Amino acid sequence: MDKAAVSALINKVAYRMKHLGNDTGLVEECPISIIAMDTWEWAQGVGLYGLYKYYRETGETDVRDFLVAWFELNMSKGLPEKNVNTLCPMLTLSFLAEETGREDFLDLCREWAKWIMEEMPRTEENGLQHIVSGNVNQGQLWDDTLFMTVLFLARAGKLFEREDYLAESVRQFLVHIKYLTDRKTGLWYHGWSFEGRHHFAEALWARGNCWYTAGVVDYLDIVDDLDPGVERFLLDALQAQVAALEKLQHQDGMWHTLLDDPTSYVETSATAGFSYGILKAVRLGYLDARYLPLGRRAAEAVISQISEDGTVHNVSYGTGMGETLEAYRRIELCPMTYGQALPILMLTEVMRLAVE
Repeated sequence: MDKAAVSALINKVAYRMKHLGNDTGLVEECPISIIAMDTWEWAQGVGLYGLYKYYRETGETDVRDFLVAWFELNMSKGLPEKNVNTLCPMLTLSFLAEETGREDFLDLCREWAKWIMEEMPRTEENGLQHIVSGNVNQGQLWDDTLFMTVLFLARAGKLFEREDYLAESVRQFLVHIKYLTDRKTGLWYHGWSFEGRHHFAEALWARGNCWYTAGVVDYLDIVDDLDPGVERFLLDALQAQVAALEKLQHQDGMWHTLLDDPTSYVETSATAGFSYGILKAVRLGYLDARYLPLGRRAAEAVISQISEDGTVHNVSYGTGMGETLEAYRRIELCPMTYGQALPILMLTEVMRLAVE
């Protein structure tokens, strides 16, 4: 695809995301909708970030205007309680705050970053407890947390010149790698319980894994002057993960929702997140160029899941911690904001490849 074709596809996917609603009649488990675009939760946060990255790539100011209007509307309505997932929109807000200089945006970023540092519940070894809307998840680490919360914390550290915020972001990456990496494969478990000292169902869940693949490359962008030893450690974790993913990619380019279970369905949002992280890591020299075909095959597979109206198909609904592997196999498929956004992130990298 040439750059114009990729841009047109992104616009279709983005338009569909902006107008997404619960058209399937799915009964949502989350207290705040994670399907519709007009609510403040993690799914919408990922969507906003995808749009922001596209805006930065193309300079299309109508996209920025949509983002600003989204935050203005939600701030006027009143914000939900602070937790891992509701922090996700703050990542995009931190960029808009810096770009616009708006004090209301900056003040909100200060407030929520301060809450992470001073009030957010911690597990043993000071990990960020995966507290979410409606559930405190006592003593639990989840792989989602790095993308949903820690990227914003690092951004706040840079934005407000707070070395303590940056140091805390490093610690969170290290403690999550320590407890969530499967040492046999290099893949990531969905979660860890300090109370039970276990990995729940020991699920090597695809989208959970992709939060690291996609998140670590952007984390390194954000901090940009990370200690070389820490950077190497984070990239070694990425290398181990991608080497494992290479062995598990389905022949059509997708990955299964349980990465090591070929009987589980293939899932688009995770595949897009993997493709984004792999393509960007190769471009920046974090991964060997031999992984480029892996990322390209995944991108082609994701593109094949996009319908004419821009809907991205075969996306699994938000997935809580499963006590059994069967729980992951039974998660329903439906269009989701993050299911639109992760392909947008991926397509921004595909666009760069088209230019190069």
